[in-house]
Amino acid sequence: MSEHRRKPSQPQGGGRAAARRGTSGASPGRRAAPREATGSPSDAYGTPGSTDSYGSTGDDRPYGGRAEARRAAQRGAGGSRRKSPDGGAGRGGGRGGGGRRGGGGPEGASGPGRGRGGRGPAQPTKKRFIDYPRAGKYGVGRWVPSWRLVTGLFVGMCGSLMIAAGIGYAMVSIPNEADAAKAQNNVYYWSNNKQMVSTGGETNRQIIKYEEIPKAMRYAVMSAENKTFMTDKGVDPMGIARALVNMAKGGQTQGGSTITQQYVKNAMLDDQSQTLTRKVKELFVSIKVGRTEPKEKVMAGYLNTAYYGRGAYGIQAAARTYFNKDASNLDPSQCAFLASVLKGATYFDPAGAIAIDPVEATPAKNKARAEKRWSWILDEEVKDKRLSSTDRKKYTTFPALQSPRSNPSLSGQVGYLVDLANAYVINNSDGKVTALDLQKGGYEIHTTFDKRKVDKLEAAVKKVQKENINTKLRPKTDKYVQFGGASVNPSNGAIEAIYGGADATKHFTNNADQTGAQVGSTFKPFVLAAAMRDGIRDPKLGEEQDDTTRTPVSPKSLYSGKNELKIKKYDGQIWTNEKGKEWLQTNDGHQSYNPPTYQIDLREAMRESVNSAYVQLGMDVGLDKVKQAAKDAGIKDDSFASANYPSFSLGTSDPSAIRMAGAYGTFAESGQRNDPYSVSSVEHEGVSVYQHPKKPVRAFDAAVADNVTDVLKTVVDKGTGTNAKLPGRQVAGKTGTTDGNKSAWFVGYTPQLSTAITMYRMDDNENSKQRKFLEMYGTGNQKQIHGASFPSEIWHDYMMEALKGQPSVPFPTPEPIGKIVGATPSPSITPSPTASPSESATTEPSPSDSSPGPSPSTSETCSSWSWTCNNNGGTSNGGNGGTPTGGTDGGVTTSPSAPGGGNGGTNGNGNGGLFGGPTG
Repeated sequence: MSEHRRKPSQPQGGGRAAARRGTSGASPGRRAAPREATGSPSDAYGTPGSTDSYGSTGDDRPYGGRAEARRAAQRGAGGSRRKSPDGGAGRGGGRGGGGRRGGGGPEGASGPGRGRGGRGPAQPTKKRFIDYPRAGKYGVGRWVPSWRLVTGLFVGMCGSLMIAAGIGYAMVSIPNEADAAKAQNNVYYWSNNKQMVSTGGETNRQIIKYEEIPKAMRYAVMSAENKTFMTDKGVDPMGIARALVNMAKGGQTQGGSTITQQYVKNAMLDDQSQTLTRKVKELFVSIKVGRTEPKEKVMAGYLNTAYYGRGAYGIQAAARTYFNKDASNLDPSQCAFLASVLKGATYFDPAGAIAIDPVEATPAKNKARAEKRWSWILDEEVKDKRLSSTDRKKYTTFPALQSPRSNPSLSGQVGYLVDLANAYVINNSDGKVTALDLQKGGYEIHTTFDKRKVDKLEAAVKKVQKENINTKLRPKTDKYVQFGGASVNPSNGAIEAIYGGADATKHFTNNADQTGAQVGSTFKPFVLAAAMRDGIRDPKLGEEQDDTTRTPVSPKSLYSGKNELKIKKYDGQIWTNEKGKEWLQTNDGHQSYNPPTYQIDLREAMRESVNSAYVQLGMDVGLDKVKQAAKDAGIKDDSFASANYPSFSLGTSDPSAIRMAGAYGTFAESGQRNDPYSVSSVEHEGVSVYQHPKKPVRAFDAAVADNVTDVLKTVVDKGTGTNAKLPGRQVAGKTGTTDGNKSAWFVGYTPQLSTAITMYRMDDNENSKQRKFLEMYGTGNQKQIHGASFPSEIWHDYMMEALKGQPSVPFPTPEPIGKIVGATPSPSITPSPTASPSESATTEPSPSDSSPGPSPSTSETCSSWSWTCNNNGGTSNGGNGGTPTGGTDGGVTTSPSAPGGGNGGTNGNGNGGLFGGPTG
């Protein structure tokens, strides 16, 4: 056997020990110590000159540890995992010749050991298709995706979206425009279910060709809504992005829709819901329309199907409605306006939409918005080079608009009735029927209006106008005279008739619903109701007192009827305004009642409309209680004037005729309130979508309401309201005239019907921001207009006809109520003959009446319950007086901060009993 194949002799110990004691000639494996290593702990196992465990002599190469051996092996030229430089066994000789269990020869040759000794560098990990979490990484790095992962994911998502978009685009088809764009009519019915009128989308639409649409209209719409219309493919990604960014920043919500998208939505998609599915469908259809349909067809389709307000669908109908001309004849200024109302006619039609939004959609606010957007659109056209600067300078004045109505079927009172019904449905159907729904049509709306009564009310107004109002003969006094009226059934609140004005196609404001005219002394019944229900305060207890310390009053209670009366707080202190001025309350005609004591009971004070007595009564009760009583009767919050001044009790508030009729109806129904309503039910394609809920509310005890009615009967029987007497019927009512003679009212009722009539003068320029109430001195050739004159005459003529055929029903007999305050304290004290101002004041209280109030005093500082004081102090120049001239009806004092009389109120309430809440 050759020398090379001779098996070396095994050193003593063999195995691992032998491997460790290999000779210095062993191959420098992976764990061989470097030549420079010194200070090996292995010196303890050998002697000088002997071989150490890793093949180096103890003197020259002391052992340096495994880590050092690995580093040395990596730096050295030898030590391969598979091959040793000196012929050592590759895999087994990594540690200097042998494996963990293999023996090593003197020259480092190893046998077939099984140990770990010679691994060398680690094998590379097998690559995964998706390396996440990432192999070979540790800590946070293991979970951070690589750029390959991110890129691959992005590419995959984009590819998926493109595939989905392609499938969606391929599957969607362009809907049929003719079927979707055709709007139906709404049909309105009288209370007897006979048809009143059919009106809606289809009635006011006329499709015209693209060539008939003026370039100015197309340019205005593109500059305002979609500058890239001619180049985009149906959608504008940048526009959508801008809208999203703006909304994310909390800015004003704005749309990212193109003209194509709006055309698709208006004319092709029946579903107008704000859902993701509908939006995606709109997007795909818009893309397909944008890529397949010519721009001319899209533009014409959009302008012919869009809604411009006032019931006008399409550019031709809009041109006729706003300018009474064909669309082809519109100039750039008029086109810019029509492009403005496309943003939303509710808030950009200068006529306003108070019925829908009485706060923000007023004529003044709408006109301001429309003018701003109109001017902006013209400027944008200049920027977009669609209008020259020279032409722009021609249009500096907002275009003149015609009447807000153009549909002949809505002339007369019908237009007012339709508007009232629409607004009621929108505001009371809990979102089931929206303004957009009504614009699309298809509804059957059953109203509460009685055609015969509507006709009779209109006839009564026209009769008085024809006989008394002559604008040619008396232009300075008879021009701008307006009437309004409403008739409500007290038993259920149904509005049976209204008079909104001369013609709904000529006079837009509904005079039955919102005028801003103050109601004057017709407010006094609410003061009396509060005094009988809540009582007057005890002067001795100060501000801290509850309802148990109050004293409900009787209509027989005595108050002062003196003119220029110093009004006191309930505790007897003279009331002064914020400037320290005393309030001297005047009576109509500066008349004092029942001198020298000036005592007058509340019944007589109501009958003669004595201001001083009811202003002081309101102060004793508390103006907050007076306001609450009026609110409980049915007056809405938004029509109240400030309750911080004594004149509040005299009717400085401005509720509508509808609400006044409804509130008096609460007294007619013995204190049960039924809020006015105009629609009993609504159906859509045979399915009921709204039913009026019956929600009666107990506002006053029957004793309070019936006593108010009994006092108001006196007004008609022998007071200021005698013109309203109805033969064979009991009537209760009240006249009202305001300071400056700027409005006059009569509100009255029988058990079956409550009706309010108002009269005033106002400049008929309904778009003016400075509309003012005008005085009515000399109007109708009368020295002064009172509720007892034309309003009560109209009320009488109408009620005579409206109640024909109905039985005469008496009012309930009132129960005695409250205490008599201001009277003598005991029967043992005999009042002087001059202390009895009237028959009603000398009548002894019934046994059921409570004991009289505190005894009167002739001192100037007497109790606020006593009105025997002769409160002379001062003249009309020392405070704010009431009406300046004489008459039969009580006037209204203005706020002390505005001496000289108010303007009758121009703010308008717009509630109509319908628009202030779900029960209105």
